[in-house]
Amino acid sequence: MAKDHPNFLFIMTDQHRADHLGCYGNSVVQTPNIDKIADKGLSFDKFYVSCPICMPNRATLITGRMPSINGVLTNGLCLPWNSNTFIHILANGGYKTALVGKCHLQNMANHLVEDWNYPEKKGGRSPALEFQEAYLEVRAGKMYENERIDLWEEDPNKKIKLPYYGFQHVELANGHSDYAGGHYTHWALKHYADFKKLTGQENQLPGNKYVAPQAYKTAVPEELWSTTFVEERTIDYLEQHASSKTDEPFFIQVGFPDPHHPFTPPGKYWDMYDPADCPPPISLGTDLFEPPPFQQDLHRQLKDGTRESRVAAYAVTERETRESIALTYGMISFVDDSVGRILKKLKELDLTNNTVVIFTSDHGDLMGEQGLMLKHCFHNEGLIRSPFIWSDPYDEGPAERTDMLSGTIDIASTILGRAGLAPYHGIQGFDIIAAHKSNSPPSRLGILLEEDEIPFNANCDHYLRTRSFVDGRWRMTYWLEHGFGELYDHHNDPHELNNLWNDPSSSSEKAQLIEMMMREKFSLDEMAPKAEFCA
Repeated sequence: MAKDHPNFLFIMTDQHRADHLGCYGNSVVQTPNIDKIADKGLSFDKFYVSCPICMPNRATLITGRMPSINGVLTNGLCLPWNSNTFIHILANGGYKTALVGKCHLQNMANHLVEDWNYPEKKGGRSPALEFQEAYLEVRAGKMYENERIDLWEEDPNKKIKLPYYGFQHVELANGHSDYAGGHYTHWALKHYADFKKLTGQENQLPGNKYVAPQAYKTAVPEELWSTTFVEERTIDYLEQHASSKTDEPFFIQVGFPDPHHPFTPPGKYWDMYDPADCPPPISLGTDLFEPPPFQQDLHRQLKDGTRESRVAAYAVTERETRESIALTYGMISFVDDSVGRILKKLKELDLTNNTVVIFTSDHGDLMGEQGLMLKHCFHNEGLIRSPFIWSDPYDEGPAERTDMLSGTIDIASTILGRAGLAPYHGIQGFDIIAAHKSNSPPSRLGILLEEDEIPFNANCDHYLRTRSFVDGRWRMTYWLEHGFGELYDHHNDPHELNNLWNDPSSSSEKAQLIEMMMREKFSLDEMAPKAEFCA
C-alpha cells in the first residue's frame, strides 16, 4: 500500500535557472543538499516551462494545462477559483495536502491600472461592467484576495479560504526579499516585534559596495528570513504528520520565494560569493546577429540613462551582472542549507523510505544573457529551462539523467501517476516518469511556450504576445506585435548568438519547425468538458 501511495515532498524555488545548481554543472554555487537529491534520483536536462513568468507557469503546474487553456496568460490574472487541480485529485484520493511558502496563483499586489494597454477596443457603446469580459465570472472579490501582501500587512492574522485550490493546509510566504508577506508576516512579528524597522532598502546595513540594480544589504537576519520561515513551518508539518500516526500519505509543496530578485541574501550569505569568481554568460558583450528589437531598446536605455529597474528585463553591464549572480548564488546556498535541514528531519522522522522528493523551479532568469537581467518578453534558454529532479525511494540503481523533452506541463500527470490516481479530463501533460521507465518518450513534437505581456509588468510600450517552440535542438520564437522571429540551433549555437530566422540556408528547418509548432498547438487545444450527449 505504501509503495503505491507514497508521500511527496515537492520543493520549488523561484526564478532559479537550471545551470545555477552544482548537479546541473555549475562549479561555483554550492548546493550540496539539492545535489544529493540528484545523486539518488533522475534529473531532466531538457525540462521547459510553459511560460517563463510566475503566475502562468505556476497555474500550468497545478492544473496540468497550458496558459491559454487554464486562463492565466500573464502575471496579474488569478487562476479561476473553480479550476480543477492535481491537488484536488490527491486530496480526493486520500492524501493530506499542504502548501508552505510561495504560491502565486492569485495576485500578491493591489495594482489597479485603468489602462493596461491591451489591443485597441472595438467601436460602439461599451457594455455594462459585468459584461465587458468573455466570462461572466469576474476574478475579483474576497475569493481572490488570499495572497495580497497589503491585506496581510493590515491583518497579520488574516485567514484564507480552504481548501485553497486543493490544499487543505496553507502557510503563505508571498513576495520576495524582505518584502515577503502572508503568514510569514505574522511569524516574523511574533519573533521580533520591530521587524518592519529592518525591512527595505532604506533600512539596509552599511557596507554595500555593489552597484547592481536592486542589490542592497538587508538588515533582516537569517533567522527572520522567508527561507527560514519555509524551512521551520515545513519541518513542523512533517513532525505533526509523524506524531499523528496516520495511514494517510501527504503531499507538501515547499515554495521558497528565493532566489528571485531583489538581490538581498541576508547575513553570511551576502558576501558568500565574490563577483570576481562569478563569470557572466558568454553572450554578454558579444555582437549578436539580428537580436530582438525590444532587446535593442533596453540596451539603448542603459546607454542614455533612461533604464528602469523594476520587475521586467533591463540591460546590464558586466560588473552589474557579476554582482547580481554572486548575490543570487548566496540566496541559492541559503535555500540549499534549508533543504538539507528539511531532508535531515525527514530522515529523523523515519519518513525517507516512503517519500518521493521532487525539486524544480517555476522558471529561470536571464542573468546577463545577451546583456539582460530578469525576465518578461524574452524566451532565452536560461529563462525557459528549469531543473527537475525526481528521487523515489523505491527506485533502485544509480542516479540517472535524461534528455527526454519534458516540462512543467507534465508535473501534474506525473505525480498523479505515481500516486496511482487517474488524471481528470483536460490535463494535457504526460507521466514522464512512466515514460522514462518504459523507454517510450511522450508523443509530442516539442514543447510550446505562451506568454502575453502588459506594459505595466514588462516595461514595454504596448501589449506583446510571444510564442516559442523547442524540440531539443532548436528554439524558435515569434513576437506577434513586432512581427519578429528568432531561430537558434543549440547544437551549433548553444549561447544563442546567431539568429537564423532570416537565414536562407535555414529556411527548410524554419518551415518544418513552424509546422511542428502548429501541430503541437492543435494537440493542446481545449478538449474539456466532455460532450455528454449526441446531437
